[in-house]
Amino acid sequence: MGEPGERAVAGQRLGAPESFGVSTLEPGQRPPTAPPGRQVSIRVQMLDDATEVFNISQRAPAKVLFDLVCAHLNLAEGDYFGLEYQDQRKMMVRPKNTILRFVVKFFPPDHTQLLEELTRYLFALQIKHDLACGRLTCNDTSAALLVSHIVQSEIGDFDEVQSFQHLLHNKYMPDQDVLMDKITEYHRKHVGQTPAESDYQLLEIARRLEMYGVRLHPAKDREGTKLSLAVSHTGVLVFQGHTKINAFNWSKVRKLSFKRKRFLIKLRPDLNSVYQDTLEFIMASRDCCKIFWKICVEYHAFFRLFEEPKPKPKPVLFTRGSSFRFSGRTQKQVIDHVKDSEFKKVPFESPGLPDDALLAGPPGVVVNGQKATLPPGHSPDGHLPSSQTSHTSPLTSPLLTEAGYVRTDDEDEVQRKKFPTDKAYFIAKELLTTERTFLKDLEVITSFQAFLRKEDNMPDSVKTLINSNYEPVYQFHQAFLKEVEQRLQQWEGRSNAHIKGDYQRIGDVMLKNIQALKQFMSLLQRHGEVLVELERSCRASRQLEGVCRELEQQKVCYLPLNMFLLRPLHRLLHYRLILEKLCRHYPPTHQDFRDSRAALADISEMVLQLQGTMMKMENFQKILELKKDLTGIQELAVPGREFIRLGCLSKLSGKGLQQRMFFLFSDVLVYTSRGMTSANQFKVHGQLPLYGMTIRESEDEWGVPHSFTLFGQRQSIVVAASCASEMEKWTEDIRMAVDLAERTNGPSTELLSTSLTDSKSPEEGGVEAESEEELSASRSSLERHAAQRGNTTVHVCWHRNTSVSMVDFSVAVENQLSGNLLRKFKNSNGWQKLWVVFTNFSLFFYKSHQDDYPLASLPLLGYSVTVPAETENIQKDYVFKLHFKSHVYYFRSESQYTFERWMEVIRSATCSASRPLVTQRKDPY
Repeated sequence: MGEPGERAVAGQRLGAPESFGVSTLEPGQRPPTAPPGRQVSIRVQMLDDATEVFNISQRAPAKVLFDLVCAHLNLAEGDYFGLEYQDQRKMMVRPKNTILRFVVKFFPPDHTQLLEELTRYLFALQIKHDLACGRLTCNDTSAALLVSHIVQSEIGDFDEVQSFQHLLHNKYMPDQDVLMDKITEYHRKHVGQTPAESDYQLLEIARRLEMYGVRLHPAKDREGTKLSLAVSHTGVLVFQGHTKINAFNWSKVRKLSFKRKRFLIKLRPDLNSVYQDTLEFIMASRDCCKIFWKICVEYHAFFRLFEEPKPKPKPVLFTRGSSFRFSGRTQKQVIDHVKDSEFKKVPFESPGLPDDALLAGPPGVVVNGQKATLPPGHSPDGHLPSSQTSHTSPLTSPLLTEAGYVRTDDEDEVQRKKFPTDKAYFIAKELLTTERTFLKDLEVITSFQAFLRKEDNMPDSVKTLINSNYEPVYQFHQAFLKEVEQRLQQWEGRSNAHIKGDYQRIGDVMLKNIQALKQFMSLLQRHGEVLVELERSCRASRQLEGVCRELEQQKVCYLPLNMFLLRPLHRLLHYRLILEKLCRHYPPTHQDFRDSRAALADISEMVLQLQGTMMKMENFQKILELKKDLTGIQELAVPGREFIRLGCLSKLSGKGLQQRMFFLFSDVLVYTSRGMTSANQFKVHGQLPLYGMTIRESEDEWGVPHSFTLFGQRQSIVVAASCASEMEKWTEDIRMAVDLAERTNGPSTELLSTSLTDSKSPEEGGVEAESEEELSASRSSLERHAAQRGNTTVHVCWHRNTSVSMVDFSVAVENQLSGNLLRKFKNSNGWQKLWVVFTNFSLFFYKSHQDDYPLASLPLLGYSVTVPAETENIQKDYVFKLHFKSHVYYFRSESQYTFERWMEVIRSATCSASRPLVTQRKDPY
């Protein structure tokens, strides 16, 4: 499978050191325990054709050997694989002369369910082997396309002489010579494609083929016709030659059994079926029959069950039938284990990639341009869809390292005692810290202005709108920040003014500046126009679209660009919140009460005037952002459409429960699956119009916890939530949305036709084309060049199996916070001082407030925030604890007020309770 000296074995391809008999297990992992006894050497042929020797006790079960192989490969998703021994003459393995093969055992319907790059690489090797030996048959177009991706992975970009010589010396499929021209034609089109991307394309094409993962077992029907039986994730298949002539879905099968040479399939009663209740197939021998029956039992359990089935108790006297049961983790358990595990993954290192590609951190995780040292239990994902970036799952997004930071426990304690203890001071300090963050956010827009000035032929309308609407606002807030900083210095006693006591207040400063800010109302009202015009201009100008994409890839742009454009509107909500707290704190006789109340009245009036614009633009911004996360839908931002909720549900189909991402709008429910392209987008599988939709809880009907059925006019689906509260949120929002759709709109012909078209997806049992056009266009140029989107709210919801609503987003806009915190890991001793910004359901970490971009981030959806228990031995004041499964972090604030504020805003993100579909913003004071 490659010329001598070129091919990289699995470990080398993934950057693992060459094995010299030293264990490749990570710290904390132990090799499987083997029973005592004489050691024997077993040879195992790997998927790259390399042979490894393993020494085990001759009394050890085969699982011990298999675990050693997985440990040798550092393979976390080993449950998809197995050891194979094929010799019809012998049923006993003689270690001395035997070679076992390490092979793929379970073929999932979608390779994106494989979470690790190593697993996908091994699957690609299995596909190459099946293609070469003639087991994976397909038409010439598909075969040529498969080989072209293999060659791209082996030798890189097309070179006429090198490619021709390589194909002459390497046979990737039978009758390869006939397709040489077609292979080279496709190979030319893969310029710039990395080995990881080539493997992805290989698996994407292979999974669509009829013979993908099929292992044929010879049989005959009752009439003596020669057939073959096979099993897949969907059920039992019947082939004649290499043509599938029948399939019995797991949902239709009541029982599988065998009696001597007869393999029996007992079907569930179906009045519309032409088949008998029990189908009988004759196999070559009882052993062949039993082997196939065991494979069926394992496939059914692995793909259809939530957890490993419990063995039945053995009868005391008599046994009847086989006691064989599937032992091992199910696919769902494997996925959950890999997501939650602190197992250290080997970073992907493709041949020819520059070293600095491995030093680049994922967006919002480690982006300081130097190699990141991750804390214990946090490691890169290993998935590298492009040569630029390596992604870390949002589930294990690391904080900062302990190395290189000075612990400041004592220094901070001394500093804290110098400052005032009045609550009003800490409210004013919150104004200061959040104003610093806000000004940094405005500087992102000024960076965008600089980008536009550098480029020629940029739309004048965009340049004019941004310059005229944001530059005056930026200059105003620069002056306001200086005034707030000066007042806090006076309050802290860093000037002589505090002796008079005139400066221990902030209401007068806010009143003066809010009255000045009212002069910018016309500009603030036009910020929504900027968002609309920018979207319109990006559609008309690919150059402008590229400039926006380039800016979003910069480290300073830690949020979507269009979110920064709405920051000045959202800042008014923060001013109102701070003034409300001041007015509640001050007694009416306090010298600062009158100014604070007057400032609150002014800002409330501004918010009221801008409320309609804010709500409209927040919805528009969210839909534009979702548009980047979705592929396969023509137009998302249609007039009148409102976003309601997004999140993860499991969809029940012929393949069992499949994890899907759902997006609920005011007129349609869209469901998608996660793609593994460089764009990290979600592929739309179907759209269900809400008009006429009904909901029925169906847990009893299907036996699936927290499940409900959605009945549309043309299509019905069964879905399951992760818990009862998630189910309640979804059903409540869908019912309200349906009611709203029926009161305001009629049925949409466009949506009905779209739903019918999209419903013919693989998971709905529709027939997928295997044409040259479809297979070769499996990734668009937009996906190829799109910015990496691995840490958005959509992806976090996918990893955490949760959901958020538009109401949650609106609440999050009002609950933003910045300031210094001390951070401690679960197993570390000291505290580290960090500047922390909470926004968009995430914590962003900086060394100080003067930094231009975050060093790390932690998405908080799914996390719990509590106070440490006495047994945790923290022994510090004002400490709160963040934990998600095995991930635990402690944060320490400077006062009771700041402690309560951090708890308040984090709970708004982590404990989003069921809220009504439509809410009004708070009434003015």
